[in-house]
Amino acid sequence: MAHVFGPVPSRRLGLSLGVDLIPAKTCSFDCLYCQVGKTTKRTVDPEPFVPVHEVVEEVRKKLLKCVPDAITLAGSGEPTLHSEIDLVITSIKKITDTRVVVLTNGSLFWKEDVRNRVLEADVIMPTLTSAYDHTFRMIHRPHPELDLNTIVDGLTKLRQDYKGQMFLELVFLAGINDTEKEIQGLKVLIDRISPEKIQLNTVVRPPADSRALSLDIKKLEEIMVYLGKKAEIVAEPRMTGRIIEKSSLISRFLEMVKRRPLKPDDIASSLNLSVEEMEDLVKGLLIKGYIRKQEHSGAIYYLSNESVGQ
Repeated sequence: MAHVFGPVPSRRLGLSLGVDLIPAKTCSFDCLYCQVGKTTKRTVDPEPFVPVHEVVEEVRKKLLKCVPDAITLAGSGEPTLHSEIDLVITSIKKITDTRVVVLTNGSLFWKEDVRNRVLEADVIMPTLTSAYDHTFRMIHRPHPELDLNTIVDGLTKLRQDYKGQMFLELVFLAGINDTEKEIQGLKVLIDRISPEKIQLNTVVRPPADSRALSLDIKKLEEIMVYLGKKAEIVAEPRMTGRIIEKSSLISRFLEMVKRRPLKPDDIASSLNLSVEEMEDLVKGLLIKGYIRKQEHSGAIYYLSNESVGQ
């Protein structure tokens, strides 16, 4: 099983080489908006899910073929559930100067051992959606042991211990956490956590639950102004400039799959890829939510989550 995928275009990181440390879909949350799908194993107990040496060797081989902007520990589950994520981070940093990013839901940093494991990362990108426990539970459907106050306390302690950059992602869902009360409450928590950046996001691709509705850009702009200079909108997908230049294969595939569903053999033959290369391409784009998988008459097809001309 491949643990490394991409690089794929990221709205926040440029070209991101993804590292998938957790079996799909193992997480501490079951978020309404998740583009990877519904959580099948909800847990707060870290385990050594995949061998560190295998992951690091895959990263090393990938770096011989590409020059990503970031190596991102994320994938199809919550990466801080890997009990040896610290070894993954330090081992990768021994073989490359590329920044190592932890993309996390931020739910486990109340555990001192989890906080300590991520301190060598260059960037940590946790998520926050509400200052109110009721809204938090509605959006994230967390593991029973989790509550909002505990999570925020963990993020605050991480900020105190961590010397790298923290980019705090705020995910807004229309009609759920976009009221004046919600936004004012978030600002209080943001001031307490004190991240380097505040990144505003919303649903841009099909979510796990149809109740997760996208917030319009005008409202996001109003929130950005209210939150101040650290805030930026990252909700619009961007595949321009350097990303397209370095991702011609990805852009070609996305254009093809916008026009008609493709079987794995179609993808491999059209793009002149081996089975392994095709699977790597598909995995990254599935995790990022650009495409989805569908079975029909016993065959697997891949479909675009974006329309032609979008």
